[in-house]
Amino acid sequence: MLDLHYRRNRNWFTAMGVLFIVMAGIILIRNLLIWGPEFVADFFTSPEITNEKISVGMIGIGCFLIFLGTRKEVNENI
Repeated sequence: MLDLHYRRNRNWFTAMGVLFIVMAGIILIRNLLIWGPEFVADFFTSPEITNEKISVGMIGIGCFLIFLGTRKEVNENI
C-alpha cells in the first residue's frame, strides 16, 4: 500500500528551495517598485555587495535545493 502512494517532492529541500526563491523574488520586486529599473540595474553592476546580488544568490541556492529535493532516493533493500 505504501508503494502506491509515493510522495514526490515532500521533503524539506524542496520546501526551503521554494522559500528561498519566493523571498528573493519579493526582494527584487520591492526594490524595483521603490528604486526603479535604472537604479536596480546600477545596483547589479556596482562593485559593492548589494541586496540585489544577494537575491540572485538566493535564487541560485533555491534552485540547487529544489534539485536536491527532486532527486530519486535509491532504496537498496536486498
